[in-house]
Amino acid sequence: MRIAWNEIKRRAGEFTKRWADETYEKGATQTFYNEFFGVFGVDRKRVALYEHHVNLLGDRSGFVDLLWKGVLLVEQKSRGRDLVKAWDQAVRYAEALDDTDMPRYILVSDFQTFHLTDLDTREEWEFSLSDFPKHVYDFGFIIGSLKRVFRDQDPANIKAAELVGHLHDMLLEEAGYTGHDLEQLLVRIIFCLFADDTGIFEPRDIFLNYLEERTAKDGSDLGARLLHLFSILNKPVSERSNTLDEDLKQFPYINGALFEGRLEFPEFTAPMRDALLDACKFDWSDISPAIFGSLFQSVMDTAERRKQGAHYTTEKNILKVIEPLFMDDLREEFDHIKILKRGRLTRLRKFQQKLGTLRFFDPACGCGNFLVIAYRELRLLELEVLKSIHESDDVLAGRQQDLAAEMLSVVDVDQFYGIELSEFPVRIAETALWMMDHIMNNLLSLEFGEIYTRIPLQKSPAIVHGDALEMDWEGVLLSKDCSYVFGNPPFLGWRYRDSKQSAQVRRIAKKGQGVGRLDYVSGWFIKSGEYISVGRGRIGFVATNSITQGEQVGVLWPILSERCNLEIAFAHRTFPWGSDARGKAHVHVVIIGLDLKERARTKKRLFTYPDINGNPLESQHPVLSPYLFDASGIQNPYVTVRRTAVPTNGLKKLIDGSKIVDGGHYTFSKAEKERFLELEPAATEFLYPFVSARDFLQGKQRWILSLEAVPPNVLAQLPHVRERINAVRTYRESRKSKATRKFSKTPRLYYDSVIPDKRFLAIPVVSSERREYIPIGWLDPPTIPSNQLRVLRDATHIDFALLTSAMHMAWMRTVAGRLKSDFRYSTGVVYNTFPVPPRTDWSHLEPLAQAILDARAKYPESTLADMYDPIQMPPELWKAHQKLDCAVDRLYDPRGFKSEAERVRHLFMRYEQVITPLLAEGKKKKRRRNW
Repeated sequence: MRIAWNEIKRRAGEFTKRWADETYEKGATQTFYNEFFGVFGVDRKRVALYEHHVNLLGDRSGFVDLLWKGVLLVEQKSRGRDLVKAWDQAVRYAEALDDTDMPRYILVSDFQTFHLTDLDTREEWEFSLSDFPKHVYDFGFIIGSLKRVFRDQDPANIKAAELVGHLHDMLLEEAGYTGHDLEQLLVRIIFCLFADDTGIFEPRDIFLNYLEERTAKDGSDLGARLLHLFSILNKPVSERSNTLDEDLKQFPYINGALFEGRLEFPEFTAPMRDALLDACKFDWSDISPAIFGSLFQSVMDTAERRKQGAHYTTEKNILKVIEPLFMDDLREEFDHIKILKRGRLTRLRKFQQKLGTLRFFDPACGCGNFLVIAYRELRLLELEVLKSIHESDDVLAGRQQDLAAEMLSVVDVDQFYGIELSEFPVRIAETALWMMDHIMNNLLSLEFGEIYTRIPLQKSPAIVHGDALEMDWEGVLLSKDCSYVFGNPPFLGWRYRDSKQSAQVRRIAKKGQGVGRLDYVSGWFIKSGEYISVGRGRIGFVATNSITQGEQVGVLWPILSERCNLEIAFAHRTFPWGSDARGKAHVHVVIIGLDLKERARTKKRLFTYPDINGNPLESQHPVLSPYLFDASGIQNPYVTVRRTAVPTNGLKKLIDGSKIVDGGHYTFSKAEKERFLELEPAATEFLYPFVSARDFLQGKQRWILSLEAVPPNVLAQLPHVRERINAVRTYRESRKSKATRKFSKTPRLYYDSVIPDKRFLAIPVVSSERREYIPIGWLDPPTIPSNQLRVLRDATHIDFALLTSAMHMAWMRTVAGRLKSDFRYSTGVVYNTFPVPPRTDWSHLEPLAQAILDARAKYPESTLADMYDPIQMPPELWKAHQKLDCAVDRLYDPRGFKSEAERVRHLFMRYEQVITPLLAEGKKKKRRRNW
């Protein structure tokens, strides 16, 4: 079983200290690497051999210091030896091995310095022993987690989008040129910029030359000149005037309706003309058409983007969807065909024909970024197939007739389908696919020496303007013909949906408890599941991480698993979703790939982000839970946790702190309190300490007016307090919520009032995902907790022990909702459902809980945030937590647990045992009520 990364980092730190002074090779190498593998919880004897004999060139031979066949070769030297020579020696050893034994990784070390090389990707890492804890993720392959690198966006694409964005802003803000005409003008200009540098326009730079030489420097005639050029591009050569200007005659007929329709031309100025010429002088030959999405985001304002839930993305993140969804499988199939001894040419041709039969559907395609990148990757693969065909023995021997270049490619844009709510991005998507088609045709021409173009445009992608959740997708692409449904549906959280969007989700999800709280993206998941159920397609969508954590899991996944018969084929755990546009998306997401159960793959792929901003580690598992962990061993791997109003585990009731809704008029910082008391000294007795989650974690002090029980005659003597009361009344009256406006009638009351009269346990609602433990602790009256703290009254040390244990933290990390990447502790989903251990004697936990509190007390000047930072955590505090964790673990299983994954599986199996009879009883009660 894998151990958690936090545990691996801790072990790496101990390993570093133990070997800090080691210098000698022979006497220590084996012990060193036995302990090195032990850092990752792996028994070296089970995977790797010492002193493996290899035969080198000639009569020479050698011994590899350590060899894990097919994975890792280690060459170890004494301290201070030349590691460059050691690396050369390691490579010679690797090359002398059989192909099946050839390692992917080479590690050379002198005990104090490590040099790791990935022979597949050519990545290299060099670091000192002291930095080993920072580099443990680079050794993820030891526990079966291979680092997966997805290609990043070319920075030139971002520069191109910025140039067009600058032109857009000038036209909008200075010329007042807006709306449909502005959008269409920019799309046409970008196509011309691209065409000028990629061979669509011949000779090169005729668009730039036309603007430079034939338009006035003050820009006064530029708009009219552009619109005249657009009309020429939309007219077949045979229909053009015989007296047409010679410069305009050079431009080809484009077709595809790209230049249809007359626009009102803008009034350009000299700076605007310069901005357009700057964009023309930029080299667009290597620009990805996917930047059209970035352009569109630049055109949309922030409010419109939020309304639609629109987020445009990098190519790197698009590849995280399409590679595990279909490209990895296609490449693997191609690699298998390439090594065939017999029938290889026939299989290659069949494989190419298969590529031409695939159909790709993005039912929320926006500007078509996913379709464009998928088309590019498919054409690149087809090009490799064609090269293999032409390099085959049969072709070289002249037994097969070579074909002209225009007959070679069978992959075309009409294999790509989409639905998009707004009309403008539909046109962008079509244009971007045509542009990508031209780029790929140029590559084909270069490879086989034929000029291959598709201008005028012939085939078109099927991008439909409409509302995907209202349409019958069969009318766009028959489900029996669809190979893959994928994309980036709107991210709108359930709180941000409008009434129409809410009705759509309810209708698609049908009846069921909690469907009103499903994010908008759920509609695409459910509808896609129903769509592919009668076809052969697979699904790969980006989604808000809320669908895999928190209360939505228990609502959405039973629908997907039971009604739609789907299971997870691959998934990316939470990571930030980037955008190349100027209005970047700030959202944390997951990626989910789904198959019908009867067609599911044996191994499910999971991409995990130890560094949330870095590359993922890939691992394979028999089955994945909707919470994105290895669910093997659980009877029902799709069991989900439903929010409950009361604890189902026998624990005391946990409540929220006070919800104030005061517009800030009742709360004070230390300085604000002092200034207020100078004006109203008699208010001292009504100011109480006030603590939010941030205050609690960071040791900050605030105060709040508590006026609920103040007699009217006392208030009459406090004019500044009365001013605050009136300000709260006004603030509540101004709110949209009817309930809040109603509460303006009693402005002295908090919206929800929790004023403890005895000591209570406080749990922060939001806590950093970096922490191994949520810092919880006691607070005393007269402190008033805010609603950003969960409050447990009458708490004992045993309550503290259970809630701060690794078991409870594992449950929380798995089922809690998130705020970006931070955990959001929920009473109904986390606390009320936590499977407690069997009801035995728990009294031995009390001194272990006290030991944690004693360890904290040694650092009175440190905040909880300081003490629970994974780097700064005091050793004695960490050891106290470890002792408590072991004791709580053994309450569940006398053997304890080796990893968080084991804990989570055990908790879900226990949850299943607890919840099954409760659900059965609930069904009986429902039947009795119906009767």
